[in-house]
Amino acid sequence: MVEQSSEIDISGPDSPALPMNGAGPDRTETESRLADALAEVVGTEQVAVDSHFFTDLGANSLVMAQFCARVRKRPDLPSPSMRDIYRYPTVRDLAAALAPATPAPADATAAPAAAAPVPPPAPPQHTSRLTHFLCGTFQLVVFLGYSLVSGLAAGTGYEWVADGRGVADIYVRSLLFGGGGFLALCVFPILAKWVLVGRWKQTEFPVWGPAYMRFWLVKVLLHANPMVLLAGTPLYVLYLRALGARIGKGVTILSHTLPVCTDLVTIGAGTVIRKDSFILGYRAHAGRIQTGRVTLGEGVFVGEKTTLDIDTSMGDGSQLGHASALHRGQSVPAGERWHGSPAEPADTDYLRVAPARCGTLRRAWYGLGTLLQLLFLYIPLAVGGMYMLFTQVPAIGKRLDPQTQSLAPAELLTDSLLLSLALFLGFVVVGLVVLYALPRLLGMVVRPDRVYPLYGLHYALHRTTARMTNVKFYAWLFGDSSFIVHYLRGLGYDLSHVEQTGSNFGTEMQHETPLLVSVGSGTMVADGLSVLNADYSSTSFRLSKVSIGPRNFLGNNIAYPAGGRTGENCLLATKVMIPLDGEIRQGVGLLGSPCFEIPRSVDRDARFDHLREGEELSRRLGAKNRYNLRSMAWWLGARWLHVFALTLLALASVDLYGMAGHVVIAAYLALTLAFSTAYYIVLERCMTRFRGLRPQLCSIYDRDFWRIERLWKVPSQWLNIFNGTPFKCLVWRLMGVRVGRRVFDDGCYITDRTLAVIGDECTLNAGSKIQCHSQEDGTFKSDFIRLGTGVTLGVSAHVHYGVTMGEGSVLVSDSFLMKGEEVPPHARWGGNPAVEMPAADGAAVTPAGSATTASAPAATVS
Repeated sequence: MVEQSSEIDISGPDSPALPMNGAGPDRTETESRLADALAEVVGTEQVAVDSHFFTDLGANSLVMAQFCARVRKRPDLPSPSMRDIYRYPTVRDLAAALAPATPAPADATAAPAAAAPVPPPAPPQHTSRLTHFLCGTFQLVVFLGYSLVSGLAAGTGYEWVADGRGVADIYVRSLLFGGGGFLALCVFPILAKWVLVGRWKQTEFPVWGPAYMRFWLVKVLLHANPMVLLAGTPLYVLYLRALGARIGKGVTILSHTLPVCTDLVTIGAGTVIRKDSFILGYRAHAGRIQTGRVTLGEGVFVGEKTTLDIDTSMGDGSQLGHASALHRGQSVPAGERWHGSPAEPADTDYLRVAPARCGTLRRAWYGLGTLLQLLFLYIPLAVGGMYMLFTQVPAIGKRLDPQTQSLAPAELLTDSLLLSLALFLGFVVVGLVVLYALPRLLGMVVRPDRVYPLYGLHYALHRTTARMTNVKFYAWLFGDSSFIVHYLRGLGYDLSHVEQTGSNFGTEMQHETPLLVSVGSGTMVADGLSVLNADYSSTSFRLSKVSIGPRNFLGNNIAYPAGGRTGENCLLATKVMIPLDGEIRQGVGLLGSPCFEIPRSVDRDARFDHLREGEELSRRLGAKNRYNLRSMAWWLGARWLHVFALTLLALASVDLYGMAGHVVIAAYLALTLAFSTAYYIVLERCMTRFRGLRPQLCSIYDRDFWRIERLWKVPSQWLNIFNGTPFKCLVWRLMGVRVGRRVFDDGCYITDRTLAVIGDECTLNAGSKIQCHSQEDGTFKSDFIRLGTGVTLGVSAHVHYGVTMGEGSVLVSDSFLMKGEEVPPHARWGGNPAVEMPAADGAAVTPAGSATTASAPAATVS
């Protein structure tokens, strides 16, 4: 994450001199009170009312967030937000901007209008221990039952395939068994949805109860079926229709996040939905699941990294930009373009590629071809490959041979060692060769700046490139080190002259094609960057080069589109929306969605600059590289050891297969999950020596930071299997999170686990993130995040370090709560950056600075 420094006290011999003009008696009462409050925060006796917060006083966003929190606690002062701080960066300007408007003269005979009361947020739903326990028991039984059925099906199918005679017979049996299994995995969630739920309706119910158990079961079956991998194909649209979604002709959906309450989702003809978008049809709020409609008209464009809350709608031909959100009750009128979080009217055209001929017949042929490839090529190869593994690999084949005598334990260990090494090293080496060669070959066919129709050869090759070059394994291996530069260059990135820092890129990078990404010299990128070098319509796509300028710093979770209007020496804050029009921004920082300018840096951030140049840089960078090499070797060893243990369990299961039958496979599936969970928990706790992390303010060339970088390499994807269950919080607790009782976690991610404190009965939605650290240029900062009892984090909400949220408070969907903020108890905050949103949940929200959205019709809430 990116922002400024984290210390509060800026006084001392190195502090800048504070100009005192304007500090005289001509100040207004509000200015005096604001100046006194700011002086207490920055640790000085007096603050001039015309001194710039950042350039004159040397403050930073964390200091100013604490100033805002202190002012909000005083009823005699107006309540500022961080957006106000950046927009009005002196006490005098801030006081003038926050002064209440003079009311218009009123008729003396008219009765004063009463202000409409704002209902407080709903209190959290309290759950009994028995209900919580019964829900967890039900979910455990479902998992064990699913494992048992899978084991019986897999064992029976393998035995039938193994009875085949000759290559042709084995192929046919693999086709029938594999194809039948694929269809069963796809059809069963549809049947379960219609039997258990019927049609989804607008309603709400408490988590952990009987209604939630049915909801969870349907959601898990939907997310676990293989159709999720076919997002971006016509088959995906047909599958959603089978689940009850009302979807028109010519719709293209690229997001892998499958809607759950499909009957409440309506998508008009010719609509395109970009990847990493959340359109769930439900949300969790204050301990209850709330379902609601999402209605998209014809010809709608939904950008990348967007969130559409329940009870939202978009009219025909409307657009929602990248990194934007519609909060509950918002509606985009037909033909309008909106962006931001919450969205507001804009002039930017996000549909930037011309249409192409792509009719129903083309879509049908592409969908049929994809299905035939799966059924007649990929699935038989996978099933047949497993058969060959079982019969041709001596370590497995001799165990399946009924004439083989009992094998010694030493032979089991030796076979597991050799087999796991062969599989692991083969994947690492062969995978790198394929990644470096294949994209360049495919790039010779799909050329940049040409408009291609969807669902043809060029589209298939482009999707293949995107899938293969976004494998997370190698990015996690090389990321946060000097060696990520060589890996990205091998993929095809244009990195010009690299000014090596040892942390040029993080561990999470996405792109459409690596061959069209250019990053300038001296630029550093944190995690979660998604380079959007492909533009889509519902009928066409086009690849374009994306160039990120030199000497930039990019924070977390940024979608950078082709044509982004940023140049040299920019600071792009976490979750910022990159502008696509206007002048090219240079030498500034950009924050928020829609973005606005902030200072690029402050004097306090230069404290470690002497470590980033000359001989000192060379010495420290060499030490960091050596440490990172050891971290990479440790990471490969830890991952291989995990593969070795699973291989050992697999071979032991093969030994027992003849005695215990198909139950052994089910037991293996359950043991694999239990062992993997315990393995990575113990691994992470051993790395921290079973102690909690401490808040840090240090250089990236400090050994304490290198230890944290190594900690970030511990895999965490396996946590998703526990989403929506009581076991997720149990795992968090074992990993060091101080988490309370009966917390509902539907897909939250927590960095720096021991710095997070989560109270009882909290509600954490899908895609939310609790980030306890920040890195900007050469400085690393971390601090605690504390969520009080009954706090709700909305879908894809992002909480930064040093934040405190009071009891019963709410952070709505796709919001960014900046570092150091203090949210009062029972308050409702939202936006990017987040500010107090007093509107009742479910009412239409009027974005700041927008007068037209107040009249937008709100969706009906039952």
